Formats: sequence, C-alpha cells, structure tokens
Amino acid sequence: MIHPKKDTHWTMASGFATQAVHAGEQHINPYQSITTPIVQSSAYAFPDTQALITFMTHRKEQALPPHQEYGRYGNPTVRAAEAKLAALEGGEQALLFASGMAAITLTLLSLLEPGDHLVMTADAYRKTRAFGATFLRRWGVDVTVVPSADYRALAEAITPRTRFIYSETPTNPFLRVLDLEQVVHIARSHGVRTIIDSTFATPYNLRPLAFGVDLVVHSVTKYLAGHNDLLAGVLIGSSELVDQVREAQGMFGAVVDPGAAYLILRGLKTLALRVDRQNHTGMALARFLETHPRVRRVWYPGLTSHPDHSMARQQMRGFGGVVSFELDGGIEETRRFVDALRLPRLAPSLGGVESLVTIPALMSYFDASPEERRAQGITDGLVRLSVGVEETEDLLEDVRQALATLDTPVATILQGQRR
Repeated sequence: MIHPKKDTHWTMASGFATQAVHAGEQHINPYQSITTPIVQSSAYAFPDTQALITFMTHRKEQALPPHQEYGRYGNPTVRAAEAKLAALEGGEQALLFASGMAAITLTLLSLLEPGDHLVMTADAYRKTRAFGATFLRRWGVDVTVVPSADYRALAEAITPRTRFIYSETPTNPFLRVLDLEQVVHIARSHGVRTIIDSTFATPYNLRPLAFGVDLVVHSVTKYLAGHNDLLAGVLIGSSELVDQVREAQGMFGAVVDPGAAYLILRGLKTLALRVDRQNHTGMALARFLETHPRVRRVWYPGLTSHPDHSMARQQMRGFGGVVSFELDGGIEETRRFVDALRLPRLAPSLGGVESLVTIPALMSYFDASPEERRAQGITDGLVRLSVGVEETEDLLEDVRQALATLDTPVATILQGQRR
C-alpha cells in the first residue's frame, strides 16, 4: 500500500483540496515521477521463497499486505487511488470496484446471509432496488422498501433479522436529502448498520461517515473520476467491514484495472475545483428555471422550495451539479427542448466536465409500467440536467434558447431546419 512520506506538507487536518492532490500518494515515486505510475502487471514476483513465506504469513494477519501477489488481489496504482478516496471521505479503508453497481451488489452479497433482512428506501437507484427485489430475495434475503424520508416507517420496518439500512442522499432524480443523524439514531437503537450511496453529493459536499454512517458507496464513474471516461465504484468505511468485502472481491474478481485507477487519481486532484464550479452553476440554473413560465417545478436542494432545503443547508457544503425540473407540456415538448440544447449531451450519466441531459421517461424508465412511473413521480415532462464545468452564463444562455423553442410553432422550426 502506498503511503505519503512523513516529511510531506499535508496532513489529515489539511483542507479538502490539499488532500485531493496529495493524500494516498508517495512524495517521491519510482523514477522520480510526479504522478503515481501505472503498474501494468497481472502478477508480482518474489525474490526468493523466504520472501514468499513472509508474505503469506503476513497476509493472514491483515487484508492489505505491503507487497502484491496477483492483480485480482491488489495493485499499487489501485491502492494509491483507494488511499486517496478513503482520506477524502474520512474512512479507514476504501475498496475500488469495476463499476458503481459492482460496489453496491458485491457489498450487499458479502455482508448479508440467507435469512437476513435489508431495509431500503423507495427512492434508491432503480437498478439497486431491482437487485434487492430479484437477486437478494432469490438468495434468501428479505428486503423491505419504505417510503422516502418516512422515518417512522423506517423504524417500524426493522425486525430482529435486519442487518442494514440502505439509502441514498441526495437521491436520483429528485435530490431528496436524508436526515443522516436520524437514520443513524434509528439504526443504532436497533443494532443495525447503515449504507449510504453518496454519489450525487461527493465527499466535497457531504461526508456521511462523519454523521455515524457505517459504509459509503460511490459510483466513481460520476463526479469522483469526473471526465466521462471510465467505469468504477468504491466502498469506504471501517477496516472491519471493508476487509470482509475485500475478501469476497478477490473471489468475484470485480476489480479496477491500473489504467482506470490512474485516471481516478488524476480526476480526484481537481475534484474540489470541479464540484465548486458545478455547485455554483447548479444553483444559478435552478434559480433561473424556477422563474421560467414553461417550467412547472424545479428540484434542487439549494432552493427554498425543495422539501429538504433546511436539511441540505445543515449537512452539505454545496448542493451539487444536478438539477431536475418538469416542463409544462408532454413528451413532445420535452423532446423538443432537449433536442434544442447545444451544450449538454444527451446521455445517461452525470458528474463529468461535460454537461449531460436526460429524459428519465425515455431512458431510465423507458421499459417501466405506467404504474411504476407514477409511483416514482416520473412524468413525461421531467428532465435531469447534470452541469459540467462550462461557463455558467454559456450554459444558462443555452437553456434559455432551448426553452424559447417551446413557444415557437413546430412548422417554423421545421422550416428553419430545411434551410
């Protein structure tokens, strides 16, 4: 595992941006490289049999040996990225996975047994809820889904077999913000542990472990890597829990390759700068949309109109770069607006340097029944826009002109396209 030298100028008390640059990496790398090198190796050699015996003996005592053996069990570049992520989130250990869903599913599979019970909130990511409703139940784990932000229902759902409460904050796509202190209080009073997906917040805006949450997961694909160029996920928390999942990961093999780990390290160094800009642009966009006559409603925790605005102000440094809003009209008007945008790309992700936009009814919930869409509040006018790091005014102007097309007759638009 890579540790910084003791004579470096950063400490755990350093500011977030300083940790983002320096945490988890050596001050002097091999070949005097400033960046942590990509160790592109599937296996690692031992100088002699005594070194092998020492390694195997040490490995029994701890999950993170100082030497690597085989790529499925560890890699120096991956270890550096994990150490940086653990420092930023304030956890003892981090474990990288091949995707965000790999982090979620393998964590639950590793920590739950047949006969156990999991409580999940209804606004968790759709694929996470599907995993609970299908695979976990198939393997003998009972899953109860409770209404969002209903803390009484959350407490009443807990049984003697409950092992974990799983939720997200902020949620997708309505950016609901959990009262983490209350969730932790409920969990601890029943001897239950907590897992929070904090992808939309990032550790820059919110650190759930500081509120007593046991484990945090992120889709590293989104803000943490930040450049729309890789897939990865991470689990962060105590060594006790993360080590249990690390052991299982060695069997399942859902690991990150060293090239992706290098890109994660690179992306993390600018996390504070990027999220700061995205917080600013997200707030500006939400305020603009809330006053526009063609917008029915805006969901953004920074607005006083958001149901969890007060909680977001208490818990979060900033309110993030995702703004969800409902247009005044049906699916045709929504498509016309999205197709008129020039800067945001139409794509199913978020958190990168490029702005991305999606229509949940046509993407995440395209195959959902009308009943499921209604239950989740997914209307034909709902749009989710993830702002990048473009100039705020450029993005605002683009959204402004796209909204203006909704007041332009379709025949006029088609005539202009023919020209």
